[in-house]
Amino acid sequence: MGIQIFGTKKCNDTKKAERFFKERGIKYQFVDMKEKGMSKGEFTSVAQVNGGIEKMINQDAKDKDTLALIKYIADDDKLEKLLENQHLIKTPVVRNGKQSTLGYQPDVWKNWDIPKK
Repeated sequence: MGIQIFGTKKCNDTKKAERFFKERGIKYQFVDMKEKGMSKGEFTSVAQVNGGIEKMINQDAKDKDTLALIKYIADDDKLEKLLENQHLIKTPVVRNGKQSTLGYQPDVWKNWDIPKK
């Protein structure tokens, strides 16, 4: 499948992640979370690898009202609410098959077995 970077065009960490892979000649697919976002399956697999739904939430997001709501609703409802409000997910989300990271994590990516272009 290769590398997938989920993020937004305005996110500096997403831009840095793209630069990381470009500089190493590693092909990747960029998914703009404002336009397309993550599917439920993608989200749950990333959440599983990264320690659960709570770890996926960007506590510094500007939408404080929705952040507060998510904090107090049931886990099943959190998943649906986050899928509706993907601007609350930490970015970039970088996937390499079953491996994934949240945020800018070049030290982790360096250790991934990734085929070059």
